[in-house]
Amino acid sequence: MFKNIKSDYTGWLVFIGVIVLILEILFFNEGLIFHLFIAGGMVYFGRRHQGKKFRKFLFYGGLILLGISVLSMMTFRFLLVAIFLHFFIQYINSKKQPKKIGLEITQTETKRQEPILSTKPLFENMFLGQQKTPSSVYEWNDINIQAGIGDTIIDLSYTVLPKGETVIFIRNLIGNIQILVPYELDVSVQHSCLMGSTNVFENKIPRMFNQVLHVKTPAYDQAEQKVKIITSLIVGNLEVNRI
Repeated sequence: MFKNIKSDYTGWLVFIGVIVLILEILFFNEGLIFHLFIAGGMVYFGRRHQGKKFRKFLFYGGLILLGISVLSMMTFRFLLVAIFLHFFIQYINSKKQPKKIGLEITQTETKRQEPILSTKPLFENMFLGQQKTPSSVYEWNDINIQAGIGDTIIDLSYTVLPKGETVIFIRNLIGNIQILVPYELDVSVQHSCLMGSTNVFENKIPRMFNQVLHVKTPAYDQAEQKVKIITSLIVGNLEVNRI
């Protein structure tokens, strides 16, 4: 029975955490989403214009408000309790089942190890800061990153894309995403945004609020060389243009 609890308690903690978050938003802390929106907006607008003192005040004030909102959440406290419970259960397991060191003689089998090639990614996961492709010729690798606060700029005119479908997958909290695509490439864009704007090949949506956008060029499905762009933003703008 204890082994079953050990294997299932992590899933139950995640499930209970989601329930606690929903109950907190609906009944106990109805202003939580509003506070997070205000904090995110302050950070976003303050970061775009850091030259002025008032903009700096907005940026750092937003970070402080965001931190206070998270620390005051019932879900955050539940997370701390869950982490403590996780290490407590591990401690109990180590006491009930101490490690034993024994001599075990087995016949060695020669297995052929399958070779694996490792490539250096263009971008890394980054919580704060801007990332952009080089302004000179570079070797392409598909992009799959998560970012916190910052802008991402990708210029595909300085690289040679492989045949088939190229994938750009970006998840960002606050910031802007700009992707420059050569004219001969067909493109598919799947974008999810909580609050911001979108400009795909001069097709503008000036205000997006909790929307999902899915567009593609007419010949995308039949194209031999194409780019699939999948992005998500909490607060920010997406721009996809030809170059």
